[in-house]
Amino acid sequence: MEFKGSILIKLVVLLQCCLTLQLCASQDFDFFYFVQQWPGSYCDTQQSCCYPTTGKPDPDFGIHGLWPNNNDGSYPSNCDSSNPFQQSQVSDLISTMQKEWPTLACPSGNGIQFWSHEWDKHGTCSESTLNQHDYFAAALNLKQKADLLQALTSAGINPDGGSYSLSSIKSAISGSIGSTPFIECNSDSSGNSQLYQVYLCVDTNASGFIDCPVFPHSKCGSNIEFPSF
Repeated sequence: MEFKGSILIKLVVLLQCCLTLQLCASQDFDFFYFVQQWPGSYCDTQQSCCYPTTGKPDPDFGIHGLWPNNNDGSYPSNCDSSNPFQQSQVSDLISTMQKEWPTLACPSGNGIQFWSHEWDKHGTCSESTLNQHDYFAAALNLKQKADLLQALTSAGINPDGGSYSLSSIKSAISGSIGSTPFIECNSDSSGNSQLYQVYLCVDTNASGFIDCPVFPHSKCGSNIEFPSF
């Protein structure tokens, strides 16, 4: 009787472990923010910027990140310190990342520190659906699907330092992508509000755009500048 009881206890413990592992492996976020930034606005601030060691990036929106998020506005971060960024995992993507995901932080860098930060803080929280290579590949693929500069210039919104209505910028992107973006602004060196980052929401497989369940907390003026780069 005592022997059977010990077996039963072991089975219960084993079942609890299996359930725990299953829960840990389950999806723990509701959607992604896919964030692109305009380099002209990043650089046209009092803080300024530094071009990467590979040279000045193209005058195009660059990827900032692919960030797991929850429907209530909260988000997970730094989810797995045992799985740091490894350049060898994305060696076939590096040249494309340098073009589409350039660093503008000072001092000048080759992008490794930037990508490492993005993976460690955000990418590790999507391990239930994407491994390290797939995470970066998915972001690059989304960048190809969301050609923001093409969407804006086709609507007559050009990076020429002019001022454009926030509603026209949103409409141009929504008409091209199929979902409403969130626009984040920053201030130039003179304090004028300018187009800085564009947030698009993506499903948990990072395969397609969806309507955003919630938007970040930030405000732009009704008219904002679109600086050159």
